[in-house]
Order: sequence, then C-alpha cells, then structure tokens
Amino acid sequence: MNRVSGAAGTRGGDEWVLRRILDSEVRADPYPLYEEVRAAEPVWVRGRPVVVFASYAACGEVLRDPRASNDRGHSLLFRQTGPADGNRTPSPPAELPSFLFMDPPRHTALRRLAAPDFTPRAVRRLTPMIRELIDDLLDEAAASGRLDGVADLASPLPVTVICRVLGIGTGERDWYRTRSSLLGQAVDPYLAFLGVPAPGLARRRQAEAELTEFFSRLAAERRARPRDDMMSRLLAAETDGERLTDEEVVTTCRLLLNAGHETTVSLIANGLLTLLDRPETLAALRDDPGTAAPAVVEEMLRLQPPLQLVHRHAREDMEVRGTPVPRGTTMVLLLAGANRDGAVFGGCPHAFDAARAEGSQHLSFGLGPHYCLGAPLGRLEAELAFTRFAQRVVAPRLAAGPPGYRPHVVLRGPASLPLSTEGIRDRRMPWEAAAPDT
Repeated sequence: MNRVSGAAGTRGGDEWVLRRILDSEVRADPYPLYEEVRAAEPVWVRGRPVVVFASYAACGEVLRDPRASNDRGHSLLFRQTGPADGNRTPSPPAELPSFLFMDPPRHTALRRLAAPDFTPRAVRRLTPMIRELIDDLLDEAAASGRLDGVADLASPLPVTVICRVLGIGTGERDWYRTRSSLLGQAVDPYLAFLGVPAPGLARRRQAEAELTEFFSRLAAERRARPRDDMMSRLLAAETDGERLTDEEVVTTCRLLLNAGHETTVSLIANGLLTLLDRPETLAALRDDPGTAAPAVVEEMLRLQPPLQLVHRHAREDMEVRGTPVPRGTTMVLLLAGANRDGAVFGGCPHAFDAARAEGSQHLSFGLGPHYCLGAPLGRLEAELAFTRFAQRVVAPRLAAGPPGYRPHVVLRGPASLPLSTEGIRDRRMPWEAAAPDT
C-alpha cells in the first residue's frame, strides 16, 4: 500500500471517492461511498498527510490507541496546508478550541468538571422536563395546523434542553441554533480531502466571535453573582489546585452548547425520517416504549449516526491493522461506514433492525477517553422524542418528496421534514403506554 507521500491507494483512483463524500448530491445516501472506501482501505490522500479508514476494526483500533491524538498540534495537515506543488500557505487557526481538541491529562481534567451534569443518574432527573417540553412542542404544532419534524421537534428540543442544563436563557434558541450550526461545519473534512477550509470560513469566525462574546459576558455576570448552574460551578471549580481561566470556561460552555445539541438534532431528524416507513416500529413504541425505545435509538445510532466521521492525528509513528502511519498523519475515521461493516453487523448491515443483537456495538459515540460526554442525554432525548411522536402523531407521512439535507458532511441530517398527519392526540395520554387508536 502506498505511503502518505504516494498515490491514493492501490487502484490509483480511490481518492475521487473522498471528494464525492463532500458533494451535496450524495448527502441523502453517502453510504455506498463509505463502502468503497472500506473496500479500498486504507485510502491515502494524494500530496497530503491524510489516510482514511472505514472498517470497524481499523476505526475501533484508532479510537482506542493513545497515540491517536485529538490535538491538532500533532497534525502536519493543520499546521500547514496547501496545494501539492509546494506553494503552501498556513492553514487557518483551529476553530472551536476546547477540551474536545485536547488530550489527557488536560482533557481529562476539564472533562471531569463538566461530567457530573451528564451522568446517567443526572440525566434521568431531566426526564420530566424533557417530557413536558416535547408535549409543549407538539401542542404548538397542533395549534398551528402543521408539523415539521425538524423545525418543530428535532431542532428546538435539544437546544432548549442544553440551554437549561447550562443555565442560559432559552428565549434566543434560534440565535444559538443558527450560530452553532455554522460552527458545526468546521469539522467537515474539506481540509483533509481538498486542502482548503470548509466553505463559509468568514461566517463561522463571525459566529464563533458572537458566541464567545455572549459567553464572556455571561461568565462575568456569574462571577459577580453566582447561580445554581453549570457555568457558575465551572467558574468556582479547581483543577490541580487552580481555577479555570475565563477563556477555558467560555470555550467549555460553547463546546457544550454546540456539541450538546447538534448531534441530537441529526439523531432525532434522521430517526423520524426512518420511522415514517416503519409503522410496526411506531406501533412498538406506542405499545411498549420502555422496551422498544432504547433498542430503536441504538439501531438509529448505528444505521444513521449523527456524527459521520472524526479525525485523529498520529502523535508518533504507529501502525493500524498492518498499515504504517507516520507521525503527524491525520487519520479520518468514517464511523458511519464502520457501523455498517458486515464483518461485525451481519445479515443486512444496511437495514434497520431494532432486534439486532450486535447493534449496541456501534461507534457512533466513539470509544476511549473521548467517548461522547453527552451520550446519556442524547439517548434520553431521542428515546422520549421517538416515543411521544409515535404516541401522539397519527399516521405521519412526508407531505412532499424526499427531504433536502443540511450542508453539513459530518453532522448529516435532513434540513426539514414537512409532514402530513391525521391529527395530534391530546397530551394527557400517558407516556408509559399508548391509548388505543380511535
């Protein structure tokens, strides 16, 4: 197999598949491209220190390897990039600086401070609030006479929940959502595959500056007048005998706002779209939500992962499934491809099957020290959203043709889901089991 300085794979033409992954025309179904990458694995990007993996074995191995860093400082790609003719220009400054792009021990210390609000026990205490919010959103849709699965449920639910967890006002949730969505495009692999930043760099920098200013003002207010909220706790917390700087608190809260809802928006939106074609699954969610909902969410996570891929950087020379990976190489892991690897998910890996025995082995929340901090909250929100959608929304179906998709590559999901229904049932029906159809 060719090394990082060589051509892209044994067939010499595998690199074009990576460019196709960036194409908006394939956003509705990128999975055949991931299959091609897995068949050709590893795929090297011509002229850049980048290698791409899509098998379950390779992705899992990298996620567990402590030499695979989240710190962009270990990446030759993020230090300097440009065309392969030697006319290189410095890459743009890293966006979204936070503990997400740190390694242990600093990553561990900062993550530990935020973790108490995201444990399974802490998250379960949010169940009444999330249930009430979902019912409020469905009531608003019923009153308006129309229902969009994204605009009316998948989008407002997670951003409102994370705002309440952080202790910030929910009245400007559209303002947060718009800026967070822009920042989400920073992780799209344009730099890795093409050597250029993702489109919209100027708009992302503006959104980042506006969110930073917002959280900086809030941090100053909380230092002067602490409250019983996460930002106040972070401002008062100590690690290694020192308090966090305002910058660390601001970037941590900004990360939690962004990561705390963007992936869940995609999880719920993709899940609703999948459920529309599965009346038997909707019936199971109505009849026995306690059993059906967790299994449905795990299979949704496997089949339609809200985070399609991640980057890791070799802090030293390493080897992945027999492939030498030189120090400084950026490894792009197609988690969405790994989740459909027939070597692990047998039978029909491209089919939805909530009874799949191995379904919970998916990599959608990662592995190792960077396993998703918000996984318990994302699971709970999706379980409750799918359950109540099944219970209250009667005979949902797409009101038009196939939906358009957001511009995001990594945070893939439909932009809207206009639905036609035969009505929305009253919120007084119990959550634990559905009322019979009338």
